[in-house]
Amino acid sequence: MAEALVPEASRAWHAGAGAWAGVTDVNSASIGIELANTGRQPFAEPQMAALEVLLAGILQRWGIPAHRVIAHSDMAPSRKRDPGAKFDWRRLAVQGLSVWPEAGEADVAAFLPALSQFGYPKATEADLLAGFRLRFRPMARGPLDRVDAGLAFDLAARFPVDAAGRSA
Repeated sequence: MAEALVPEASRAWHAGAGAWAGVTDVNSASIGIELANTGRQPFAEPQMAALEVLLAGILQRWGIPAHRVIAHSDMAPSRKRDPGAKFDWRRLAVQGLSVWPEAGEADVAAFLPALSQFGYPKATEADLLAGFRLRFRPMARGPLDRVDAGLAFDLAARFPVDAAGRSA
């Protein structure tokens, strides 16, 4: 059951320290949605269905584009891991409630610049790779590879932000 703990127009401390697309005070520039899940099992169907209705309404009310729907692990990859590898981001993307990268490969040197261009904050390559994979390649293991770079490059090409954090 969805319940508003804080009105959407009010500031909440839901995100903690982090950044996205040049915004360093994410709490003042976002609406947080808290989901109950340990991260060890997939999110229940009724919870995902309720999230879809809630998220669609928020995006419409506030004019938020789907590429600005992010995870805690996106805006604070050095310290956050939620919603985790079991969250179905692709399902949201299919409904236009988030984004999903197109398959492809690129030189691994393109990975960090592409993540920055898409909106990810500064962090170590290891933390950025872990956060990126939680969302877009949850089953991937090992070092940064050409697939990671290709997916990041695709997102940056389709949804770039400028130096001030605005969608280009």
